[in-house]
Amino acid sequence: MSWLVLGGSGFVGSAVLRALHSAGIEAHAAPAPRLTTAADTPTALLEAAALSDITELLAAIRGHDVVVNAAGLATPSSAGGDGLLGANALLPAVVARAAAAAGARRVIHLSSAAVQGRTPVLDETDAVRPFSAYSRSKALGEQALALAAEREPEISVVTIRATSVQGQGRPTTTALVRLARSPLASVASPGDAASPITSVDALAELVIAVGRHEGPLPARVLQPWEGLTVRSVLEAAGGRPRVLPAGLCRLAVGIGYALSALVRGRLDGHVRRAELMWFGQDQVAGWATDHGLEPTARVQSVLAAAAGSRSDAA
Repeated sequence: MSWLVLGGSGFVGSAVLRALHSAGIEAHAAPAPRLTTAADTPTALLEAAALSDITELLAAIRGHDVVVNAAGLATPSSAGGDGLLGANALLPAVVARAAAAAGARRVIHLSSAAVQGRTPVLDETDAVRPFSAYSRSKALGEQALALAAEREPEISVVTIRATSVQGQGRPTTTALVRLARSPLASVASPGDAASPITSVDALAELVIAVGRHEGPLPARVLQPWEGLTVRSVLEAAGGRPRVLPAGLCRLAVGIGYALSALVRGRLDGHVRRAELMWFGQDQVAGWATDHGLEPTARVQSVLAAAAGSRSDAA
């Protein structure tokens, strides 16, 4: 099979491309079109996709069997806007339309587990609970893509919900290492809650497994847990987290969200990051685990290497 990775020059896309080449799979990269839209419902997005010019996408996709949409704006702190909706909400449906017209066999769309927000247990259902402009744009992208897939039954369409993806050189990972070594590093007692921290190479491995799978695929695949807890994440990143009373942490989170509500949710992202550091987030085993397609766990070594690099730089 021949693969095309849209957004192949980005953090995730380049990792997918490297993994494909390492596996001996013919793969090429192409930039995604820059889209903007004011559409903010799945139906309106589908209508916008039907009117979008797909000439360049058609030319890029022709001759490829699998299309990976790794493009989009990874800006969790974004205030929103037409550019964010275009990149994260409209693009998936446009890609599905173009891929079907070009004769591709499968579309793999890379989404984010952030679409389920504060859901106690991440899963592979269509239930979403976005808490920010970014997570809402990703949730709309999933929903519009699901409608597009119904219109294009001849092509296999699957969404992979990536969890908190880490990798060398990623600002998010650098920030995590900085936090782990700061006085703020802490966990809610007893500190053994599952943390949805994963590695970009594990995500790339999952993408290949999904793309190669011969049988039927679910609409959504959740990236499997790599085995770290809230405490072991901070320790792997070079920290020595304090263990705080869980009740105190819950009180702080509740106060944080209450204060954020007074400023129209502008603090939600900051409060959510503290909540994840303290309590983590559980997740179901999921389709990949059920089918023996769990990627190799790598995130602990990724965090350790990032911590080591920071020590060397210091």
